Amino acid sequence: GHSFGNLFIAAMTQVTGDVELALQESCKVLAVRGQVLPSSASAVRLSAECCDGTIVHGESNIPLSGKSIRRVVLEPPDVPAVKSALDAIRDADAVVLGPGSLYTSVMPNLLVKEIAEALHRTQAVRMYVCNVMTQPGETDGYKASDHVRALMDHAGRDIIDYVLVNVEEVAGCLLDNYAKQGACPVEADIESIEQLGVAVIPSRMICETNWVRHDPARLARLVLSMVERKKELTPKTELAEEPADSDRELKS
Repeated sequence: GHSFGNLFIAAMTQVTGDVELALQESCKVLAVRGQVLPSSASAVRLSAECCDGTIVHGESNIPLSGKSIRRVVLEPPDVPAVKSALDAIRDADAVVLGPGSLYTSVMPNLLVKEIAEALHRTQAVRMYVCNVMTQPGETDGYKASDHVRALMDHAGRDIIDYVLVNVEEVAGCLLDNYAKQGACPVEADIESIEQLGVAVIPSRMICETNWVRHDPARLARLVLSMVERKKELTPKTELAEEPADSDRELKS
């Protein structure tokens, strides 16, 4: 039930003996642009507590249970984060969560306590890109505010600054394909999100082929515009804080 990507990384980890090194080597093989970092290098298992009290173990088993999820946990719970991931969050201009499976892709990173703490401390603009469609077995019947509420329940109320939601209608022929799988468009209930204390960026940002996906170019422009907006709103006195050690060396 795992994707090829998961199996490939697992195989590379066995070859190299270290997940961080495995990702580095995988990036070389696949000619990846950018840097891929794990949240933790520790061996963990993802488990879900369902609303009826049952526990489901294993990432690939969670969506198959057919039960509403109350929360997900890591076993063991107190695993250390990878330092380079913490450094990347600290130094980032923007942190973008999603799009992706809410409980089995986005959430597990936030369950690493040091990662969540770094997100709370970072000066980066923090955005959550809400999924366009619900995911059977994970977010059945979820509105956009339900996604945001789940993030807050797991990682704290101030984990994100903005939510990017799609307000573009999905073509009817595609809706039929999704309906056969039990999926439907995620309702952009903007007022409910704002009541949670999070700003909403509504936008037309989907790309339709045989499936509904976020348009990468539109999404990239939105993210960059939010970074520029934060720079414009940041007081100059805040920018003129104590210089870093490297800056002191240059000035001296």
